[in-house]
Amino acid sequence: MDRLIRLEPSNIVPIRIEQGQKCYGRVTLCNVMYTMPVAFRLQPLIKTHYTVKPQSGIISPLSTITLEIIYYLPSGSILPHSFPHSQDSFLLHSVIVPGALIKGPSSMFDVVPSDWFTTRKKQVFIDSGIKIIFLGSLILAQLILHGSIDEIREVLERSDPSWKSVDSKNRNGETLLHLAISQGRPHLVQLLLEFKPDLEARSCSGSTALELASSLGECLIVELLLAHRANTERSESFMFGPIHYAARNGHIEILRLLLLKGAKVDSLTKDGNTALHLAVEEHRRDCARLLLSIGARIDIRNAGEGDTPLHIAASTGDDSIVKLLLQKGANKDVRNRQGKTAYDFAAENGHVRLFDSLCLGDKLCIAARKREVRTVLKILEGGAAINGRDQNGWTALHRASFKGRIGVVRVLLEKGIDFDAKDEEGYTALHCASESGHADVTELLVKKGADVEARTSKGVTAFQIAESLHYVGITRILVHDGANRENVNNIQASHVASPFRKKIEAKSLKKNKMVRTIGLS
Repeated sequence: MDRLIRLEPSNIVPIRIEQGQKCYGRVTLCNVMYTMPVAFRLQPLIKTHYTVKPQSGIISPLSTITLEIIYYLPSGSILPHSFPHSQDSFLLHSVIVPGALIKGPSSMFDVVPSDWFTTRKKQVFIDSGIKIIFLGSLILAQLILHGSIDEIREVLERSDPSWKSVDSKNRNGETLLHLAISQGRPHLVQLLLEFKPDLEARSCSGSTALELASSLGECLIVELLLAHRANTERSESFMFGPIHYAARNGHIEILRLLLLKGAKVDSLTKDGNTALHLAVEEHRRDCARLLLSIGARIDIRNAGEGDTPLHIAASTGDDSIVKLLLQKGANKDVRNRQGKTAYDFAAENGHVRLFDSLCLGDKLCIAARKREVRTVLKILEGGAAINGRDQNGWTALHRASFKGRIGVVRVLLEKGIDFDAKDEEGYTALHCASESGHADVTELLVKKGADVEARTSKGVTAFQIAESLHYVGITRILVHDGANRENVNNIQASHVASPFRKKIEAKSLKKNKMVRTIGLS
């Protein structure tokens, strides 16, 4: 700057650009002379771009004057040709005015005589260091699109604090944060977060920053937003929350982050679906597994038709998710508001491969348990999978062997059932028959080739179970057909016996309790 006038706060003048509004900025000139008034004239080199009000005047000693600089956008454009820094230049002329008549702190003339700044007898100072920087919502939005991190920071820092520039929106109503997230630029998000934006501001589509990042799978951005305490729950008036977007779109790492930060696993969408409903509907199996491992309630019925996740999985024919839900304890007997079960959905949509797990398998096991040979044959002829398992991992052969239904066991073996199939705890049909003391079933299984040395997940053989329960006849059968006495451990009967009985009782009680809880008959 020259020795007569100082610009405050700096020689860079901010001009704010907003669509449909006058584009202007203000600059303050300070007379640094202690005793002498100073005349000034501020001129743009391209006069068609700017108007300065007032363009000239006189400033009293140590006084200030604020000028308004109006900018005219190029015809047909909403942005300057160059931004945020303008290539346009200004000239500031200043000259001491001894003996000038000053009234008050400063006096201004509409037109200060031009010869004041051209007469060679006077010492005229000329400064060309005045620069223009363009600010405003449109400028910031464009810089975000360009990824100009240093320029974005400068514009934010130079913006008037009373104008929350970080919460600017573009012409489509998108905030800067939404724009940065849409482009997948975590470094820009991190910069914007330094200026404390409104994290709950919504885009034109109604999503918050965290919801948008969760929907797009931007894991690092989600982590940044959560670190700044973005709300993990759905706003009451909007359809989805972050957890719903993550589950629906299969973003398992984001789903895990949200749950770790306290997102409610069973929170509902506006139409009453849980994240588990959405994960099942979109075949997001990993997300479904994660939600179930966290403790998602498996039989919640949505607000529309009263469908559970199992209803949805059955209607879409996703057998792997059906299997997962059943393994986790889903109740296949739940009826929706139309009175339909998951099996009904599978039947309506022709998903034949689900019939066994949702209905026929249970019927087969029940018939096997009740010694109903004809019913067993009829169900098998109807398409039931002979090696199908119920929710406890049992086949019909497990059931029949445990109950000692020799006729059913014989039919199942003739039909080719896998006699060495194991349940969740590693029990075969031979373990079941040995535990429940059915020597005839044990003998039949052994004759058909059942593995007498098969071990449960705890390393127990059928012989060890029979030995601990003092079933002499069964031990003779097993030894005669190859069971190795030398491998028998000295295991107490209480440690080996009755795992099936305890398991049956526990799971039956659990199911009965569940049925009562949801109001089923």
